[in-house]
Amino acid sequence: MNQPDEQPARRDRGHTSVPHTADLRIEAWGPTREDCIAEAVRGLVESFADISGTADQHATDHHLGAGSDADLLAAAVDEVIYHLDTDGTIPAAVEVRQAADGGIDLTLQVVDAAAAEIVGAAPKAASLSGLTCTPDASGRWLCAVTIDV
Repeated sequence: MNQPDEQPARRDRGHTSVPHTADLRIEAWGPTREDCIAEAVRGLVESFADISGTADQHATDHHLGAGSDADLLAAAVDEVIYHLDTDGTIPAAVEVRQAADGGIDLTLQVVDAAAAEIVGAAPKAASLSGLTCTPDASGRWLCAVTIDV
């Protein structure tokens, strides 16, 4: 994936992983806060699992209450990690919507992790160090999160 500052102008959303000592750093961008957070979640999943051949998805809905934009990013990432650890599921698709209270509503179309090809280290938690989720001067949102693996 292209770095955010190298992306073609027509590419309004995406994500990439960035080398980081002993951890994983994901950078994402999108036209809205919600798009940016969704891209970061997709980047997280791609870092450890190939879900392309999976089926039997079911939806899980989560409300993440109002907080700073960076806190919402961390909460969304931690929600994915929680489900991986507790019920062995991985999101095959993610939708993030703004909630009335300023938080976000997260819908994950999840698959059984046993059906996925594991391609990287399992994530443990979102680090608060270097956590960002802010709009740039053009209004495009940029997110960055370091994942403990």
